[in-house]
Amino acid sequence: MNRPGPVSSLPDVRVRPESLVLHAGAEFALADTPQGQRLVVRSAAPELTRMFDGEYGEQDGRGVVVGPLTAVNAARLRQHLAWLTPAPLGQCVSFGFGDRLGLATPGHVRALRKAGGTILPVFAQQSARELLRTNRTAQDVLDAATWGAFGSGWTGPQGADADHLKTTADIDAYLAAGFSMFTIDPGEHVGRVAPDATPADLLVAFERLPWSALEDTAADTRQRYAGRTLEFEGHRLTCTDEDVRRAAVKYGRAVLHVTTMWRHLCAAAGARPVELEVSVDETDDRTTPIEHVYVAGELKRLGVRWSSLAPRLVGRFEKGVDYLGDTQAFSADWRIHAAIARHFGPYRLSLHSGSDKFSIYGAVAEHSRGAVHVKTAGTSWLEAVRTIAAADAALFREIYAVAFAHYDEDRASYHVSAQTERAPKLQALADGELPGMLDHFDARQILHVAFGSVLKTPRQGSPSTLGRAILDTLRMHDDRYAANLEAHFVRHLRPFAG
Repeated sequence: MNRPGPVSSLPDVRVRPESLVLHAGAEFALADTPQGQRLVVRSAAPELTRMFDGEYGEQDGRGVVVGPLTAVNAARLRQHLAWLTPAPLGQCVSFGFGDRLGLATPGHVRALRKAGGTILPVFAQQSARELLRTNRTAQDVLDAATWGAFGSGWTGPQGADADHLKTTADIDAYLAAGFSMFTIDPGEHVGRVAPDATPADLLVAFERLPWSALEDTAADTRQRYAGRTLEFEGHRLTCTDEDVRRAAVKYGRAVLHVTTMWRHLCAAAGARPVELEVSVDETDDRTTPIEHVYVAGELKRLGVRWSSLAPRLVGRFEKGVDYLGDTQAFSADWRIHAAIARHFGPYRLSLHSGSDKFSIYGAVAEHSRGAVHVKTAGTSWLEAVRTIAAADAALFREIYAVAFAHYDEDRASYHVSAQTERAPKLQALADGELPGMLDHFDARQILHVAFGSVLKTPRQGSPSTLGRAILDTLRMHDDRYAANLEAHFVRHLRPFAG
């Protein structure tokens, strides 16, 4: 592949040189024009340029189209530049970049290049919950990642994560958009087992499991696990009768839900390659090693194939801040879960709420041995807010005031512990001090979880929303936003770069 230049001579079109690529005799580029960013395609084959929507012309005897960044043009671009089509990543070191605004991919690409190594990216990653709060669709998310990767000259593999899906309708929507990775969240089906549950309580709950739907019997489950001892990589696990009952009561219905979702995904995807992640991290109780063994063993028995799994780990994984807990205890916990993943898979162990967990990245990278997925989401939004704090103090003050006012209601679906009474007060800060609020524990979490309320709130004295003002400001300062993302994510990526 090489990068020629004739398209750059088009009048009123300023091609972004990092995007310019020659493929199969045609030139493709992203350009700045008086009408905004546009796709430019130049080819001697008129049938190719005519596949794209836009304004048509000729240059040097070749057809040229200058078109808008629409869903149709994004799909056509993925069709011709195959590396822009998300695909399963398999067993590797991979990193998920959540992007709530659709503008962060250029900064993510810059961070990947600066960090080095062979980390495979997931640029398009969004949960169904986040789609509702941002008023976006799965297609919006995927297309934004396509334009960001293309405009930055990314030509390597990439995935697209349909995150924390709970229904088959969610699967269908993300599949239609072109996502390749499907993260199933069975959290609502995880059973709560009281620490003081008696053997009799466990037996009753165990016998009441939906055995027919699980294609199993209580006796067969006990036979597979009770009294079994596993030895691997220096670890020794012995499963008692109580252990198997507790694991099945806690995760049996979750296993059934994942299986149902997996079978639906396979039927809907047909021959199209997809990969599955199983996520049981958003629960109150830690996933014990024996419970991990049970989940992996039962999914395999039911024919589910998955590429990564996110257990509920020891300690607290709150949004937007570092790990809260004993880092040595975490290291020991992660180490045995990673060993289980190698023994029963191999599959990647997945670290959810993985942003800003700088104190544990070393242990995660070491014990994963090159098979790990790290998932981030709101930290890119926080870097957007940091960019605005430096570029437009008045807008930032509005954002923070709305986030502060809505924090108590917005925090309900997130793991956070920030308190508004501990957060900095705007009236006490000069404009030059505002970016520093993004380094304050409580302010970070308040801004992190209230993004939905912020985006939909009308701006003071304007018919437009804060969301529109945020997008306009970030586009005006796109290089500053990308630079902030680069600096922030290099810290995340370097421990995994090898």
